[in-house]
Amino acid sequence: MTNPTKAAPARRSIFSDLKGRVRDADTGHLPTELLAGLTVALALVPEAVAFAFVAGVHPLVGLYAAFIVGLITAVFGGRPGMISGATGALAVVMVSLVATHGVEYLFATVVLMGLIQIAVGVLKWGKFIRLVPHPVMLGFVNGLAIVIFLAQLTQFQVPGTAEVGAHGMSGGEWMSGWPLTLMLILVVATMGIIWVMPKITTKFPAPLAGIAIVALIVIVFGLDVPRVGDLASIEGGLPMFHLPMVPLTFETFEIILPYALILSAIGLIESLLTLNLVGEITGKRGGASRECIAQGAANTVTGFFGGMGGCAMIGQSMINVKSGGRTRISGISAALFLLLFIVVAAPLIEQIPLAALVGVMFMVVIGTFAWNSFNIMRRVPLSDSAVIVLVTVVTVMYDLATAVVVGVIVSALTYAWNNATRIHAKRYDTPEGARVYQIQGPLFFGSSEGFTELFEPANDPSSVIVDFADSRVVDQSALTAIEAVAEKYEAAGKTLQLRHLSHDCHQLLSKAGQLIVDSDDDPEYEIATDYSVRTGILAGGH
Repeated sequence: MTNPTKAAPARRSIFSDLKGRVRDADTGHLPTELLAGLTVALALVPEAVAFAFVAGVHPLVGLYAAFIVGLITAVFGGRPGMISGATGALAVVMVSLVATHGVEYLFATVVLMGLIQIAVGVLKWGKFIRLVPHPVMLGFVNGLAIVIFLAQLTQFQVPGTAEVGAHGMSGGEWMSGWPLTLMLILVVATMGIIWVMPKITTKFPAPLAGIAIVALIVIVFGLDVPRVGDLASIEGGLPMFHLPMVPLTFETFEIILPYALILSAIGLIESLLTLNLVGEITGKRGGASRECIAQGAANTVTGFFGGMGGCAMIGQSMINVKSGGRTRISGISAALFLLLFIVVAAPLIEQIPLAALVGVMFMVVIGTFAWNSFNIMRRVPLSDSAVIVLVTVVTVMYDLATAVVVGVIVSALTYAWNNATRIHAKRYDTPEGARVYQIQGPLFFGSSEGFTELFEPANDPSSVIVDFADSRVVDQSALTAIEAVAEKYEAAGKTLQLRHLSHDCHQLLSKAGQLIVDSDDDPEYEIATDYSVRTGILAGGH
């Protein structure tokens, strides 16, 4: 009988430390969900405004996107508790389009971006996120944490000194002296409150407590520090339906299609990786295809309501789960609170000091960065460590999509090389005088050359059997290699036969027309059918 007092050992994960930090929030109670949503909404305001500036559009364009994308994905997305909105990863791509063609072309691009994402979801291509290796995931987490940290540094510039150019915000004057000191004190105070609060009570989200207490101190004592209103006014009305004012021509399509493809790829990659990360923390599975469709629907709608589009936000998602958000209620409430800020509570929200929000995001950075990756890199193969560092650097220097693609390619090439070096053969002669080559390892493009070097047509007897019981024929390069070996034995007047083909290998060779005997091999290898090889099928491919 199982001992009820003895807990089962938890499955180890690179995110186990982060999971421990948010374990206390798994209540699912309505007040907790609403407070988590309020905390997220407060953190969304400066992010949406800043990313709107990066893209070169009005702050309300970013705020409307955060509301619409956040609401739709919260209702229909593949992961309850995940937060979406306007992001910097998309903004840095949008800025050149806005600078060259104007904001109306951006709205049209966002609509097309959403339609592409819906198509990806309908075709269930989101499942290919499973091909992203774990080292790439680690690099993604670390890279995004660094990006979030660097994005907060702009809040240490004197408000109003940064200029909007073709490449986003630049050229701001940095704080110094007492203003910088006061800003740092408030940031540290916010971080301290967030760290201490869970030790006192878990009923109230620690990030919200940090924001509220520091904001109260600033307002009561009249401290002269940058506030949300110093970034821009967030006051506005309800988002209105708006058809993008662009010519409905093929030339317009040619302009917006490249941007839409890039934005849809970046948005889906960041969203699906965030979906996996939140799943690691909450211990729940999510639907990748459903998330793709939700992201696409959200972007299509926001493009028709004057929004800049968006995707999942790892920082705000971490704030949400750390604050107790586990259901769709937290995401929905965050979007509705944000709309409330815009329409009704703008004067109040604009009084919140930026230092409090920076402190919250710094704690997000600390909680998001996989600190145990330094220990992991000392224990895993050097190639995996290199991928972790590579993806982290490329994420910071370029963008997430490029980093993930580069990481997957490097990981795939490393895997192919490792398997290519493993192919070998055991040789023995049968009582009938035939020589058997028992192949070990997969036969594919990386190992095809090594495969051909295993054989000695000049020294082998008249009958040679290649046994694939411990191997698999994978691709066209493998088929060509088999044919090349068969041609050498044929030229020497000897016969080559294949044995123990699995059903998938049998089908592959049959489709290529290389098998002379067309009968299935027994899957349990109780009957070993030998297949002769027809040569000249794939030759002349040049």
